[in-house]
Amino acid sequence: MSYDVIVIGSGPGGYVAAIRCAQLGLKTACVEGRETLGGTCLNVGCIPSKALLHASHQLHEAQHNFSKMGLKSEKISVDWDQMQTYKNEVITGNTKGIEFLFKKNKIDWIKGWAKIPSQGNVKVNDKTYETKNIIIASGSEPSSLPGLEIDEKIIVSSTGALELKKIPEKMVIIGAGVIGLELGSVYSRLGSDVTVLEYLDNITPGLDSEVQKSFQHILKRQGIKFVMGAAVKSAICKKNKAHVLYQKNSDESEHSIEADIVLVATGRKPFTNGLGIKELGIAVSEKGYIEIDNGWKTSANGIYAIGDAVLGPMLAHKAEDEGIAAAEIIAGKHGHVNYSIIPGVIYTSPEVASVGKTEDELKSSKQNYKVGKFMFLGNGRAKANFAADGFVKILADAETDRILGAHIIGPAAGDLIHELCMAMEFGAAAQDIALTCHAHPTYSEAIREAALACGDGPIHA
Repeated sequence: MSYDVIVIGSGPGGYVAAIRCAQLGLKTACVEGRETLGGTCLNVGCIPSKALLHASHQLHEAQHNFSKMGLKSEKISVDWDQMQTYKNEVITGNTKGIEFLFKKNKIDWIKGWAKIPSQGNVKVNDKTYETKNIIIASGSEPSSLPGLEIDEKIIVSSTGALELKKIPEKMVIIGAGVIGLELGSVYSRLGSDVTVLEYLDNITPGLDSEVQKSFQHILKRQGIKFVMGAAVKSAICKKNKAHVLYQKNSDESEHSIEADIVLVATGRKPFTNGLGIKELGIAVSEKGYIEIDNGWKTSANGIYAIGDAVLGPMLAHKAEDEGIAAAEIIAGKHGHVNYSIIPGVIYTSPEVASVGKTEDELKSSKQNYKVGKFMFLGNGRAKANFAADGFVKILADAETDRILGAHIIGPAAGDLIHELCMAMEFGAAAQDIALTCHAHPTYSEAIREAALACGDGPIHA
């Protein structure tokens, strides 16, 4: 069997790359070692976590807001087994959808784990396939810390946290990044006592500092505890409990905390095991990222790399854009990814979304900028839906009014951010948004108000 392109990995980057290659007339195959397509994202990442976030949010609404709206019912209870069934049905629906797309686009699914024995060849299960081009989209895996041995029973990664046998009474989360806070929100709403240990002094590293502070304040109010400046040294399991030892950075004092479940959420690292990239002489960074040029080409002819396997934000949509771009370059077209306009979203409640520059970055670069901010407390739809926490913040150039960055904490932030992404892609000024009619009553009116705040001021504040 010979192909124009073989894609290694069927996560968001890989399956999208394969589909785009097929659309461009290239004979395409995709290698996947899992029993299902979709990679980490669809099987043990983005999709199942969002299912549990949705279910637990509905529980919170029933417990706290239904009675305010005149909705009376008996006491709400949680059927954890049924919630897991719902989550698994969501996963199956999505992975089967990719199978359908592969058949529709005549993409061959080669089942097994890939190795690249030489340029132009991919070996899977002792069978070698010839190909003109290879796209490595092998994704990432959870990273840990010294002294922490993940057993996926008591000390778990995000994968194990999605399929616990029961809801823990006490959960300790190591790391206050996106994964830790999303899963912490799930279990906190389901009744767990959740404590987050974070090495740094702020949660969600890289976010705008004003958003960080507001976000942490809201999560504390929701019942999540935080220990900041905590260097975790070890976690030992005794009698079905974990004992976590940590040291405070401020005074080097040692402390311990007991939990039923410890979630290690200290980030992810590229997964390239078994591919044979070192033997091929493909350049790899110290942290394991495959090095590429501006066209996603590795140092080996005909081999490309995208997604979590290469440097950049480990986001499904970033991988998708790179997959499309790499496919188009292979087909002789011009592939393009605008890395300065890739949104990031945290799917807690409220959601947090960000794109472009933070105010901290603009300050450090001494750029002349202005801030337009609007609180959701002034948004009629948000108040009606008990979702008035948070704000929209737009950063614009002080002279040109061109939007440099935007940050939202509030209802549907993950959807609202795209209005600002589109504006930035087209080089819009804040005034362009301010002069655009927005339907009432909608959450998106808060974006217009923030844009107005970049000028003479908002109407409803």
